[in-house]
Amino acid sequence: MASAAGGLQVGRRDSAFPHDTVREMEAADWVSLSDQELLERRISTLGLRLEGTALEPLIKQLYDELSAKGLLFHPSCHIGDEWFVPIGIPAIFIPFFLVHDRLRTLERTMMLEVEGETPEWFMKLMRHEAGHAYTYAYQLTRKKKWRQIFGPTSREETPDTYRPRPFSRSYVMHLEDWYAQSHPDEDFAETFAVWLTPGLDWRKDYAGWPVLRKLEYVDELMRSLVGKPPAHTPEYYVADYDCLNVKLKTYYARKRKLNEDAYPDFYDADLRQLFAAPSGITASAYLRRRRRRLLNAVSQWTNEKKFPVNQLLARLTRRCDELGLHVLNDDPQEDFRVTAFITTLVMNYLFTGKFKRTK
Repeated sequence: MASAAGGLQVGRRDSAFPHDTVREMEAADWVSLSDQELLERRISTLGLRLEGTALEPLIKQLYDELSAKGLLFHPSCHIGDEWFVPIGIPAIFIPFFLVHDRLRTLERTMMLEVEGETPEWFMKLMRHEAGHAYTYAYQLTRKKKWRQIFGPTSREETPDTYRPRPFSRSYVMHLEDWYAQSHPDEDFAETFAVWLTPGLDWRKDYAGWPVLRKLEYVDELMRSLVGKPPAHTPEYYVADYDCLNVKLKTYYARKRKLNEDAYPDFYDADLRQLFAAPSGITASAYLRRRRRRLLNAVSQWTNEKKFPVNQLLARLTRRCDELGLHVLNDDPQEDFRVTAFITTLVMNYLFTGKFKRTK
């Protein structure tokens, strides 16, 4: 493994990924399994590695971007169950499902989307996680000015819920869901990511915004670290953080439950008004036929993940069945009205203060 200031590092070979004949045998046959068969496999037995995958050049791209800024520290990268940097550990964990096309397909089937699946999306997440890694590697939160700029921080994780202010100019816009507003550590990581993005003129893009002060501080802070090795490089075992010794079906049961928020049954009156036709096709059949179009539109406009939006659509569809509602076959405005209604439901839910995050 290269040193912290050295070249490409994509995980250390320790107890997290023992190299033995059994694993090599298991890794040889799982790609062709059906979804049901694959879900019975433990993630840790799939023989996954970052080396030699399409992710390796993207990891190198992050290192090149850091080097271009004169920064020596290149966070090591490992396979985990989600995107994260362990508290206090300057290392990046990349979700296992991005390592292989077969796992991406399963992730899309189970969760309707694959977080970080495009190179552009992957790099946005990598730059964000690199911000966390730099926080720990150089113990930045100990600096008085850091706390003055970003606010008090702690060892606590980012909260699951927070109330964002979508039009605030005190935060950068990088990841979805106004994530910079969730915690001072996330605020720094998001600001760092914008600062690091090649070709982005952040001084121009954020001119006149209060957040420009944060970006200028990050620029000043990173310039002070040029050519300096990390101050904090604790020993750690990947196995302590990867959480991969579970079956895929268990992983997805937990993940789907986490993302499946229960919406209150307050929409009956709205559904009766929306689907008020005395006859025609059933409203539930209409929703099933339009599900994908509605799902994509609502997710795009709300920035909400597709899985919870799909769960809401399923509840609405079942409720329409129970209420016996109908829609006219030839109403050209129905798609618009239904999309607006579901978008309103999602936005009302998001801004009641229970804004769900999974990382």
